[in-house]
Amino acid sequence: MIGQFDITRVNDGSNRPPRLEVHQSMWAMMELGEEGTELPLEAKLERIAGAGFTGILARVPDIDGRDEWKRLLNQYSLSFGSHCFPFSPTDLSTHIQNAADMDMLYVNGQVADAFVIDEEAIELLGGLATVSAAHSMPFYVETHRGKITQDLIRTAQYTQALPNLRFTLDVSHYVLAGEMTEKQEKAERLLETVLQRTSVIHSRISSGEQIQVDVGFSDAMLTRYEQWWTQAMRYWLQGAKPGDVLPFVCELGPAPYAIKGLEGRELSSRWEQALILKNVAQACWKHATVE
Repeated sequence: MIGQFDITRVNDGSNRPPRLEVHQSMWAMMELGEEGTELPLEAKLERIAGAGFTGILARVPDIDGRDEWKRLLNQYSLSFGSHCFPFSPTDLSTHIQNAADMDMLYVNGQVADAFVIDEEAIELLGGLATVSAAHSMPFYVETHRGKITQDLIRTAQYTQALPNLRFTLDVSHYVLAGEMTEKQEKAERLLETVLQRTSVIHSRISSGEQIQVDVGFSDAMLTRYEQWWTQAMRYWLQGAKPGDVLPFVCELGPAPYAIKGLEGRELSSRWEQALILKNVAQACWKHATVE
């Protein structure tokens, strides 16, 4: 159950100090297995929990399999955040009501679409925030290509019009779409407004040409991502209360996000890369909390 409702942060209702939790995306677990056989659900959740992740991000499971999902999440002590792809406030309301039995920590939204702009976009985002408050369910808009947050310019404008707008920060889309491989003062200034409104972080490193590259692909790019994530954590900590949780989701997708070689195999291990990102997240949190 969600504790005292605050649209700006996830809260688990406990008296624990504000904290980072590193979660794993179930989309990132697709096509992971041995000898071409994908791991079953329980094996995936067992692996996630065994590696020290404390929650997952996934689509709401179908009714037929929902009892198994809930049993396994409870068995492995994993929290649950859900994906939503709303075109309207009604879509979000329906999503929340349909998943009422899933004990969701929050809802992550990829809001459609990239061609909804200006006042129409502001009205839609404001309506989604109203639904979130009405259901006492935290809802965060993911910064994503091809969605309402297509670019930094319009996204920063939304923050000026909507004081309660909060984001799931995925910088990889802006780096790819804007080729932000080197510091650009205008881009950094706009991104700062998004960092100030971040309530969840999705971790993936992109270049100016590829949406997903290995953590060790470029030390310079890794350093920039670490700086962005750490700064978002610092902003999140301002005013954070007992029970507040900052989910940091490792979200390394299968192909075409992952790069395959001529033999049709991914060039690196997404699972091993997720474990590296987990360590990066914890290092960023240490810097954010001691400086």
